[in-house]
Amino acid sequence: MPQSIYINGEYFSRENAKISVYDHGLLYGDGVFEGMRIYHGKVFRLREHLIRLWESARAIALEIPMSIDEMTAAVKETVKRNELEEGYIRLVVTRGGNQLGLDPFRCEDPQVIIIADKISLYPEQYYTDGLDLVTAATIRNHPAALSPRIKSLNYLNNIMAKIEGLRAGCIEALMLNHKGEVAECTGDNIFVVKDGVLMTPPIDAGILEGITRNAVIELAEKADIEVRQIPLTRHDIFVADECFLTGSAAEVIPAVKLDGRHIGDGKPGPVTQRLNALFKDLVKEE
Repeated sequence: MPQSIYINGEYFSRENAKISVYDHGLLYGDGVFEGMRIYHGKVFRLREHLIRLWESARAIALEIPMSIDEMTAAVKETVKRNELEEGYIRLVVTRGGNQLGLDPFRCEDPQVIIIADKISLYPEQYYTDGLDLVTAATIRNHPAALSPRIKSLNYLNNIMAKIEGLRAGCIEALMLNHKGEVAECTGDNIFVVKDGVLMTPPIDAGILEGITRNAVIELAEKADIEVRQIPLTRHDIFVADECFLTGSAAEVIPAVKLDGRHIGDGKPGPVTQRLNALFKDLVKEE
């Protein structure tokens, strides 16, 4: 059936889904978004995603023109209209606006957009064999400039790092923070396993607090796997037994090489495989 895209309470075909070229989201990257997965016709951890969306909006003084309950209903209706059992939701809220100029308080018409579509972020072979990473020279946004915890439409920081990775022949790139510590990858959080202990950078390392990241931490703790949220360096990844990435689109995907060095034995490890299986079970239940 034709794709149906939600914009401000109405539904449009993909060809007719449009907003103004004067929108602050287009002109200045002024807005926020969430990416969510659909499993078995349901949006995974929708409430958590919407809370993060509202927090991002509050941080940039953007008033979302509807309640969380209203947004919940709109997301569910969009999934229903597109008849998707498995897929992806991109929820965008822009500042709006109809004239040039930086002043956000002259924008009185925020735009709410909900896109439901299919997605395949990485080829299947990367889930079975693992992917290679390269460290990007582009660092994660300095938290004193623009907090990485805000999931804003200004994604140029990540895109520049993504370009570095692709030009190096890697589909994903590792980003460090302003201290030279491991932050996250261009679109995913990162975990390592060493001597049976699961480690991941803490929130104050300059990362987005990932919904899938939190789900994996919960799963690990229930499975009696020790979890430490501690500062990490590239050395910790070089000497790790295992490494994997998490994200709403990526789910749980193993990483087996960083900057030309094999991680562990260069194959997806048992803890990664166990948590991947637990995550697949979780999305069936929720």
